[in-house]
Amino acid sequence: MLVLIPFGLVYQFVANKMFDIEFILGRMRYYTLLAIIPTLLTVGALVWFDLVGIQMNPARQTVFIFVVMFSVFYFKEVIDFKFRLKRFSEKFNYQDSIFKYTQLMRSVTSLQQVFKELKNTILDVLLVSKAYTFEIAPDHKVIYLDKQVKEPDWQLYEKEFENVTSEIGKIIEVNQGFLMKVGERGGSSYVLLCLSNINTPRLTRDEISWLKTLSFYTSVSMENVMQIEELMEHLKDLKQEGTNPIWLKKLMFAIEEKQRSDLARDLHDSVLQDLISLKRQCELFLADFKKDDDPCREEVQDKLVQMNEQMSDVISMTRETCHELRPQLLYDLGLVKALSKLVAQQQERVPFHIRLNTGRFTASLDLDSQLNLYRIIQEFLSNAVKHSQATEVLIMLISIQNKIVLHYEDDGVGFDQEKTNEHSMSMGLSGIKERVRALDGRLRIETSEGKGFKADIEMEL
Repeated sequence: MLVLIPFGLVYQFVANKMFDIEFILGRMRYYTLLAIIPTLLTVGALVWFDLVGIQMNPARQTVFIFVVMFSVFYFKEVIDFKFRLKRFSEKFNYQDSIFKYTQLMRSVTSLQQVFKELKNTILDVLLVSKAYTFEIAPDHKVIYLDKQVKEPDWQLYEKEFENVTSEIGKIIEVNQGFLMKVGERGGSSYVLLCLSNINTPRLTRDEISWLKTLSFYTSVSMENVMQIEELMEHLKDLKQEGTNPIWLKKLMFAIEEKQRSDLARDLHDSVLQDLISLKRQCELFLADFKKDDDPCREEVQDKLVQMNEQMSDVISMTRETCHELRPQLLYDLGLVKALSKLVAQQQERVPFHIRLNTGRFTASLDLDSQLNLYRIIQEFLSNAVKHSQATEVLIMLISIQNKIVLHYEDDGVGFDQEKTNEHSMSMGLSGIKERVRALDGRLRIETSEGKGFKADIEMEL
């Protein structure tokens, strides 16, 4: 069995590459067919008229000329492929024109540009001399869109305009050209009218297939451009109103969390590792220094011990900062475990007692919602340290049926709610309100001077 393994691997490799081999062999047969006929004609002419003065028998002449012809055809196709976007468009060059058109569509930003590139492509390839764009309203009213160009006598094709709107890519031929539906929007259809100065022959099967492909590409490009235009208009309206939609707030907070995560990773991988290395070097130097007999040894030793302790504090603070920027426990074990660790860490350095109750929280939330709730509680605790002067803090996180309730309460100094704007800025409440909006929740605050601070947040699952 082991002997068959190498043969199996070789077979799989060859089988995966067979398509390329077949393609190459097919192209070689194609070039051979193209080269053999002109080779035979050239050799026959040379032998017949005895035009070659060098001593070369017909067999060698045939091989030499065949190789030259084969190489010419091969390199001609390679050059055509490489410069298909840089050369001038050619009549009836369907494949390259499609590729060129799709590349141009990547940079368009308006419907006018879409129609302009479509018309230029059709005029370059087909035997038509003019192209016009029209919009056909749901009530069959025809609206001419190319205001900068003289309006054609489209009334001659009024019946065809009504019939062409049934589907994208529908083509109806007329005496000097054709009509083609290239897109639609909200019940309105967009139609291209292509005309020639002379009576053009009927469209061939290849031309119809090419035009249908163009129309489908155009329809997709129009849809993308129109959605971008609608989005930009919506953002302008929101900017004028001065409010941001919930989806935009979620996106902004997601970007913020990504930046926090990147910063935490950079701190952990660079600064923290350098500090740990420096601390170890200091400990090794201190161990060696204790062995020396020097009258100033005790003084220097005390300074080294002090530096070592300071580095330990900096390492601890850096680790805590990394955790605050990116709470790894939340990513690994969820919100409840992350909150328990957050409260335990805060309890070690704050002057008040913190009670955390998450026993009735069993909801399953997405990562963004968990991060927002974590940041809200983090901000409440930060405000309590900076402003509340409290002795007791209570945090409750509960899930009831299809609702989540976060309750925060402290017995601190509180503030006057009539000065909400001033305190919102100083206490970070504006950031909490923005996160609550991103969660599509409701925030209720109860507080007054000297009577503590309460906040309830409710959000639907």
